[in-house]
Amino acid sequence: MSLPQQLRDESDFDQLPDNIPVTATIADIEEKKGFIVYYRFVIEVKTKGNSKYLIYRRYRQFFALHQSLELKYSAETQPGYYTCQLPNLPGKVFMGNKKEIAESRIPELNNYMKRLLCLPTWVLLDDLIRMFFYQTESDSQQVPRALRRLRPPTRRVKTVKPKTDLFSAPRAEAVFDFSGSGRLELNLKAGDVIFLLRRVNADWLEGTVRDKTGIFPESFVNIIKPLPESDSDEEGGASKSGNHAQSSYSCLRCYLLQPEGIDTRDICVEEDLSIQPSYEDLLSRMRDVFQVEDIALNYRDPEGDLIRILDDEDVTLMVQESKQTGSKVKRPVNQFPWELLVTHDKDLSVYNNEGRNRMAH
Repeated sequence: MSLPQQLRDESDFDQLPDNIPVTATIADIEEKKGFIVYYRFVIEVKTKGNSKYLIYRRYRQFFALHQSLELKYSAETQPGYYTCQLPNLPGKVFMGNKKEIAESRIPELNNYMKRLLCLPTWVLLDDLIRMFFYQTESDSQQVPRALRRLRPPTRRVKTVKPKTDLFSAPRAEAVFDFSGSGRLELNLKAGDVIFLLRRVNADWLEGTVRDKTGIFPESFVNIIKPLPESDSDEEGGASKSGNHAQSSYSCLRCYLLQPEGIDTRDICVEEDLSIQPSYEDLLSRMRDVFQVEDIALNYRDPEGDLIRILDDEDVTLMVQESKQTGSKVKRPVNQFPWELLVTHDKDLSVYNNEGRNRMAH
């Protein structure tokens, strides 16, 4: 069946509900500093009822959608009446500049979504497609940064920065040198003056120094002028006004277990607490944080046993089990309810017998 023959019948289309997506266009790409640095696509969706909204999707979400649709509707995998010719999705790219890869995918993904939303009406009504284009609560809370591809052309206007009284601004002075372990963290030299933006949690602040913005531990600085109370809520990451919705941080506590002792780190990522990272993303980030290659990821189950994480299913299990025990432990509201315990890959002495059995599942 060729694609033009598949295009929806107008009489069937009239029967669709008003919230069905009919067009989707990539408005921009945005860098996210999560467990790894990645780019996501900002997509403007228009519905049959003429409403518009923005959704935020990674390439891996396009890939997962396409795989699920192939299993359900491809004639090769599901012979029968309810099959159709799906549009082609650009393949995965494993090497290269991430921003350039994301930019190059925009025309292909726009074409993919256009053809996807021209499939028969019974495909459009599938929950797989409806949920992909549905504006989640997280989507609705995002603050778009530029939307370059939706902007009309305008001439460049010279902007004048307002003069601010820097000596009245909240600020701190670095007492010690601090080397950030990721793109989110500032590098500080003793004597640097950091202008404070907000408190991330009880131990970390966000600020600006030498035209760079990032986070840093409070223990490395001396506060000269504190933040206003509304920006210094110990339990919260974002300010009460919501002005920082686009750069809200969540923090993860992780430990490296070694014979000579335990190395404890708090890392902050630009992700919602509900995010479930992939095993590969977590492994990559922990190698970067502790500067050790041959490591294993672990968590403690509700009984206190150390359980090794081997794949995405184990990450899912860890997140689920943390919900059972999370309410018993008091944590800052922007801290993940689960923690990672990192061990050396060949060190099996940290597990009890039950842990070894579960590790080999």
